[in-house]
Amino acid sequence: MVDGLIIDTLNLNARDFALRWKDLIRKAPQLKHYNEMEDAVLIEADIPFYPLLARTLDRGLDRALVGDFFVKLGKSRMNEGFPISEVIYAISLAEQVVINYLMTDFVLDNTIRMYQAMGTVNRVAEFFLLGCFYLTKGFLEATYTKMNKNDAVSEEFLRKYFKDDFFFKQ
Repeated sequence: MVDGLIIDTLNLNARDFALRWKDLIRKAPQLKHYNEMEDAVLIEADIPFYPLLARTLDRGLDRALVGDFFVKLGKSRMNEGFPISEVIYAISLAEQVVINYLMTDFVLDNTIRMYQAMGTVNRVAEFFLLGCFYLTKGFLEATYTKMNKNDAVSEEFLRKYFKDDFFFKQ
């Protein structure tokens, strides 16, 4: 059982988490595309993660909901010209923000909360790992589609290099 304070904090303070994430992004020179974004746009892009995570922690892991969110994100980032490596790294920084909150602000000097936080960290990690899986599928699916339609790359050639099973295929 996840402490209600964690769920409430993720929902009510999503902007604060996004501000922390933005600060980590700004310290990461390898995130060139993210660092080209204005602060306000960057923050707004990160806010939706935290209510979704809160819902997942509260109600359990809904693969369809998480998958839909991250597939769309992957497609969007691909179409915006982001490299997949940057997107995954940015996701890992969002995970780091949440884990840092759990292990510092939430725990404070409370032993019971420390045990709750440790259990929650596993669920947070599961959420972000599953998110990266779906994000990658969405990113690759958008790449496949773009190459097939815009760049006129043959289906046969694409199947040779894109061995993934995409959602749009029957």
